[in-house]
Amino acid sequence: MFNAEKPSLDELPTSAQLIRSTAIAAASAVAILVTVVLPAEYNIDPTGIGGVLGLSEMGEIKTQLAEEAEADKVMQLEGQEQSSLINDIFGLFVGAAHAQEAEVWRDETTFTLAPGDSAEWKLVMEEGQTVEYRMLVEGGRVNFDLHGHGGGNSVTYEKGRGSTGDEGEIIAAFDGEHGWFWRNRDSQPATVTVQVRGEYTEFKDAS
Repeated sequence: MFNAEKPSLDELPTSAQLIRSTAIAAASAVAILVTVVLPAEYNIDPTGIGGVLGLSEMGEIKTQLAEEAEADKVMQLEGQEQSSLINDIFGLFVGAAHAQEAEVWRDETTFTLAPGDSAEWKLVMEEGQTVEYRMLVEGGRVNFDLHGHGGGNSVTYEKGRGSTGDEGEIIAAFDGEHGWFWRNRDSQPATVTVQVRGEYTEFKDAS
């Protein structure tokens, strides 16, 4: 076994030496912090040494990357919020459009006429009342007579031959029934759809 010699009291550092060593270490740490760490990590160069050593440029790059990452994060969040807002607005518009479409026409009827068959539908209206209409014909063509009668009065508003559809308005010339008579003069069945809205008390089958 080796016996290590114990240092004498004279060989041990004094309190003043310990304080001095600690102060030097602290000063070195501060110097490294100011001249190396701050310029390289945070682009803070109070002494200018970081710029000479190229450390400030490194810190500037890191700062820019951090700022760009934060900007991308904010932009992504804003994009998500904007997309959500657009979807909500679009949903409101679509819902309103569907609701409006469902309420456009007050009454609607659809029937099919075989070749040679006829049908008649009338609106009960008072003089001066107005009705808007749309007539759709699918699968064939029809002849029609849009007219009115009541109280000994009669009027023809419009006639059509080989029609595949029509739209317009009826302004009642007098109190009574105003509407259409159809006949299928084609060689194939024709499906007729009539949609109406406006001022009237009844829309009825008068065939």
